[in-house]
Amino acid sequence: MDRNLTYLTAFLGFTGVSLGAFGAHGLKRFLSGLPDATDRLAWWETGARYHLIHALAVGLVAVLASHVAGRFPSWAAWSFAGGVLLFSGSLYVMALTGARPLGAVTPLGGLLFLTGWLLLGIAARKLGVEGPRPGEP
Repeated sequence: MDRNLTYLTAFLGFTGVSLGAFGAHGLKRFLSGLPDATDRLAWWETGARYHLIHALAVGLVAVLASHVAGRFPSWAAWSFAGGVLLFSGSLYVMALTGARPLGAVTPLGGLLFLTGWLLLGIAARKLGVEGPRPGEP
């Protein structure tokens, strides 16, 4: 397993659970009484869901990285992380501030998620094709 990607997985998982819990408990009080509170809570929930899904995806890539030569696994993981930052991050900020123009950033994060999945697929095609990585039996 790749140590740095495992650290990234732990960070994304921890922050995803923390922000999800905040959204389920503290955010409701913060937004109560606002006319768009329902929309804001939905944005937060979507951000947290994609955050956690892609934390797990980075974990999958951390395992895959030790079985595939090349940079594709690392590129996939960092694409997922960038997607969390832009996709989930923009939704979190929108939920807190109501600044709907930030919605223009959200699809860029989605593109990074798609790029990560594509890179993961490319990495998977290399499984068993090139043999073990250096230092492996």
